[in-house]
Amino acid sequence: MSRGLVLRLAGPLQSWGETAAFPHRDTAAFPTRSALIGMFAAAQGRTREQALGPYPGLPGNPSHHDLVFTLRIDRPGTPHRDFQTAGGGRPYGMGLRTAAGGYRSQDKSTLVTYRDYLAGAVFTVAVQGPAPLLQHIAETLAEPHFSPYLGRRTCLPDEPLIIHSDTPDPVGHLRTAVPLSLHRPPDPDTTHIPVTFIHEHPPAPGDLPHRESPSQPADFTPRSRTHLLRPLWQITEHLPAALYAGPQPIKALADYILKDTSCP
Repeated sequence: MSRGLVLRLAGPLQSWGETAAFPHRDTAAFPTRSALIGMFAAAQGRTREQALGPYPGLPGNPSHHDLVFTLRIDRPGTPHRDFQTAGGGRPYGMGLRTAAGGYRSQDKSTLVTYRDYLAGAVFTVAVQGPAPLLQHIAETLAEPHFSPYLGRRTCLPDEPLIIHSDTPDPVGHLRTAVPLSLHRPPDPDTTHIPVTFIHEHPPAPGDLPHRESPSQPADFTPRSRTHLLRPLWQITEHLPAALYAGPQPIKALADYILKDTSCP
C-alpha cells in the first residue's frame, strides 16, 4: 500500500464538521476522514446509502474503509464564524418545528445559527489504499459526477486539487518534494521548517495517539448517520526550507506537476 494519491485542499474557506449540531456547525482544525470519503463518493456519483459500500466492479471489492490518510498542514487558516438565521418571517404553521412536533411561536420563530470556517487554510493529503480504488478516485476527481467541495458546498477548492494521481511513497513526497504553501517565507538563514502532520496510524511503534476524532463514518444515510471514534497522531516534522513554494504557490505547484509528469 505504498503507492497513492497526493491532493491539495485549498480555498478561500473550508469547514470540516466534527461534532456539529444544528444551531452550531463547527469545523475541525483539518480535513476529517468522513469529509474526504464523502468528497470521493460524491465525485463518483454514489448516494449516501452507497458511499461506504464495496466496489464489486473493482478487483478485490475494495471500499473507502480501506483508505489511509496522512495530512500535512501547510497553512492552518484563520477561524471565521458566520451568523445565519432560519425560520424568521414565516407565518405560524410554516416555520420551525419544536422537539414535541409543534411549531415555534411567532416571537421565537427566528433561530440564530453559527457556521465555523477556516479562512485561507491549505492542506496537502496523501491517500493510500488498494490500487484499483485509488485509480477510480483519481479518475472521478478529475471528471466528477458532483463537484468536490471542502466540507460544505459553498467551499470550493482551488486548483490544482490533484498533485499526483499515482506516485510511489506519497507520504515521503509530503516530506521531501511537494512544495509548501506557507503564510510567509522562511528566514534567509533557515534550513528547516517545522510543519504539522496528522497520521491515522502510529508514526513509530508504540506511539500513543494524541486525540480521538469522531470522524470514522459508519453510516451516511440521513436518518441513521453514525460516526465512530478514530485515533489520530499529530507530530511536528522539520522539512527542508527549500520546499517553500514562494509568493506564487500556484505557479510553483504547476511547475512541479509538469516537471513530475514529464519525467520518464
